[in-house]
Amino acid sequence: MQAALLFSIFFVAICGLVYELITSTLASYLLGDSVTQFSTVIGVYLFSMGVGSWLSRYINKNLLGFFIQIEILVGLVGGTSAALLFALFDHVASFRALLYGMIFLIGLLVGLELPIVMRILRDKFPFKDLVAKVFTFDYIGALIASLLFPLVLVPRLGLVRTCFFFGMINVLVALWALHLFRRDVAWAKSLRVSALTVLVGLGIGFAFSERIMAASEEAVFQEDVVFARTSPYQRLVLTRSAKDLRLFINGNLQFSSRDEYRYHEALVHVGLASVKKRAKVLVLGGGDGMAAREILRYPDVEAVTLVDLDPLMTRIFSTHAPLVALNGGALKSPKLSVVNADAFEWLRASREAFDFVVVDFPDPSSFSLGKLYTSAFYQILKDRLAPGGAFVVQSTSPVAARRSFWCVANTIAAAGLATVPYHAYVPSFGEWGFVLGSAAPLPLVTAYPDGLRFLTPETLATLVSFPKDMARVATDVNKLNNQALVRYFDEEWTEYLR
Repeated sequence: MQAALLFSIFFVAICGLVYELITSTLASYLLGDSVTQFSTVIGVYLFSMGVGSWLSRYINKNLLGFFIQIEILVGLVGGTSAALLFALFDHVASFRALLYGMIFLIGLLVGLELPIVMRILRDKFPFKDLVAKVFTFDYIGALIASLLFPLVLVPRLGLVRTCFFFGMINVLVALWALHLFRRDVAWAKSLRVSALTVLVGLGIGFAFSERIMAASEEAVFQEDVVFARTSPYQRLVLTRSAKDLRLFINGNLQFSSRDEYRYHEALVHVGLASVKKRAKVLVLGGGDGMAAREILRYPDVEAVTLVDLDPLMTRIFSTHAPLVALNGGALKSPKLSVVNADAFEWLRASREAFDFVVVDFPDPSSFSLGKLYTSAFYQILKDRLAPGGAFVVQSTSPVAARRSFWCVANTIAAAGLATVPYHAYVPSFGEWGFVLGSAAPLPLVTAYPDGLRFLTPETLATLVSFPKDMARVATDVNKLNNQALVRYFDEEWTEYLR
């Protein structure tokens, strides 16, 4: 019996840490700034565990019954937490209040468990052995959870299904304990009914988790959701209307098929038309293949290397027919090779030189993305340019996030590069900014390929001209140790969207 309770601590520890990791990851998906989200979620979770431990002193009777009740409640609340948070993200006045309230409740219940188990076992072991055994099983369970979460659970089950799965484990622990100690539990029959009811509910949630996610996303997005999948890195959602196909990553619009050509023509051709040699081109990010589509318009491009972190992204844009049509089959071109890797680490390890580099990362909404906009990153990028080479960086909106845009430009300049900031109007996003970087000043050439729908030699003058409300401002340089850009971005977009 003692061994059974000790093993229950092992499973309880796994479940508790998994819920903490899921809510932290989910918060970073939906709210950005992964460092802040993980830090605050962990802090609230540990604090609430402390509150639960303190409250356990008031439970003095029927300890086994309370332990089993708590397990059932943890399974119910923790198991449904991800589905509820996803479903209610756009439907509550304060999502953060809901998030931290859910975390506090889970932590409170988990915090009650360990002291109660120790009190149940206090007469079975000497105190020093009891503490050692309980915490050994607890810490081993935490280690197992921390390894399983990124390597197995998220890639294979996704966040919502993982949550339901571990909720079921909590309830199974309760049923196991109820079976072993059925003669010592006052409310055995009612607890068994409750546990089985919750287990069936969680099982249904596990089986239909993708439908639950699809239903919640249908309520959020105005168009029909035609594809939705969670990778270890992000949530990808494709929506379709009569004349539009849109990609959302973690709820944020990445492109609209109605006007993406404006963005990608401006991103690629202003710089690529201006370099003297275009044999080898590198794309960092840009897993949708649209930047590659524009690059391949140049017959003198011999090889394109595309480095994108997420294999799911490059896979769907090379196999999903409407998306292949959108990028012109660029990801299937014999000239193009795809590498799924972290761009920072890949670039640092690479010794290849490139004539032109397109840096098409998501906006710097988190520290993990902000590192890709730092002076250290641009210094490495500078070293990977062939003689006469250049690169371009998508640099957010110079209207909505003026300091953020100029922070990118100022950071590139601080890495010892000549810069050409410019902007283009994209209806889905508004005014959008880009920055060219090169070792020596790059004269702009307007010999653009045929077939462009937006960019012409005549429009170039408007792209490099900045009106007063977008004019250059002084900013800090974005460095690995300060991540000033992430702070600017969060402040400016939060204020702009109010």
